[in-house]
Amino acid sequence: MPITTTESAITTAGHVREAEQPAAELVTEYQRTYPGRADQVRQVRRDVAEHLGDCPVTDDAVLVASEIASNSILHSRSRGERFTIRVQVHRNYVRVACEDAGGVWRSRRQDGRPHGLSIVEALTGPAAWGVETTGGGGRIVWARLEW
Repeated sequence: MPITTTESAITTAGHVREAEQPAAELVTEYQRTYPGRADQVRQVRRDVAEHLGDCPVTDDAVLVASEIASNSILHSRSRGERFTIRVQVHRNYVRVACEDAGGVWRSRRQDGRPHGLSIVEALTGPAAWGVETTGGGGRIVWARLEW
């Protein structure tokens, strides 16, 4: 299940399309497809931390990857199937993305507690993350962490 962004991809209201953000030189990239099981979130954290090493935003990127992988497993058709994590390191930012099988999009619960995407937004800011659909009905949740 490769990560692809199509021209027809849409974003959640208020978020910037990735194509509208300035590009920087890609330094390194990590991509892996995981089984859609809860026990894989721990492996995602390990893999992202190992790939990023001493990058200035490693801790935040690991947390973002953990949150969006968890959301994929809990709230998409990828549960029990698979999801893909991609981490791209550029000269001045890291982009973390999770592609899953999509499904019904539910708004955030209003129970006063921070949830996955609230945590992602707190780490990145409101314009540095988004949710896009793919041509095949899947979904990509991405976040950009600058330093």
